[in-house]
Amino acid sequence: MNIKLIAIDIDGTLLNEDHVLANETIEAISNARKRGVKVVLCTGRPLSGVKPYLDKLSISGNDEYAITFNGAMAQDLDGNVISHHTLSYEGFLKTEMYSRMLGAHYQVETTDQIIATNQELSPYTIGESYLVMLPIVFKTPEQITADTVISKAMFVDYPEVIERVKQNIPDELKEELYVVQSEPYFIEMMNKNASKGNALKDLAERLNLTAENVMALGDEGNDLTMIKYAGLGVAMGNGIDEVKEAASFVTKTNSENGVAYAINKYVNEVD
Repeated sequence: MNIKLIAIDIDGTLLNEDHVLANETIEAISNARKRGVKVVLCTGRPLSGVKPYLDKLSISGNDEYAITFNGAMAQDLDGNVISHHTLSYEGFLKTEMYSRMLGAHYQVETTDQIIATNQELSPYTIGESYLVMLPIVFKTPEQITADTVISKAMFVDYPEVIERVKQNIPDELKEELYVVQSEPYFIEMMNKNASKGNALKDLAERLNLTAENVMALGDEGNDLTMIKYAGLGVAMGNGIDEVKEAASFVTKTNSENGVAYAINKYVNEVD
């Protein structure tokens, strides 16, 4: 296969079960890059939450890229925005209203902060703030104005709450927005044009590549679109069944350095 671009999800994929980027994975990615293969991290995180891993991988500059906010934004690593599909003010109003109707904690994310509308924060909002290195700001819905540039909205709650909410999201919302579960405790809602698959396709075309030149690795529902787009879609061994069914290959789990195993097998030609 003529792989020229590897798209890699971060949480549950690039990182092991301890949220650590293993040396084996760093080495496999480094060897692929020495072969001229471009490596793009594709994540629900903003760029601030991606940079620590880019630094460990020695990836930087305006000719390297990241796909962030689950495909709502694509940018080069100097921070120049290639595309940004934002959530409309109407989309914010609807998703916030449904958070109250469905009984779930709610937040929106901008490029520089997490805005929570519940004064009593979800512990998962606090965890997200730590992971993506964005500060949390509390605002009432009335304080979030139409000029706020929102990358995504989220239902954020305990897994049992999210599972109940998932079963009761109205069709209206799913028709108007891209709605996807990214973790057992997150449901994310974005502009209909935003997805990892769409952003990856646009980036590949910008680089004069086709789907056949792309390998994508992921584990959760928000990775499904890029797994389906890529010529070589790789599901993690710890991935959900839907991702495994869509993939061309199921690699080892993230605790077994599944990313390194797949890259070595298909790109670095290491047995």
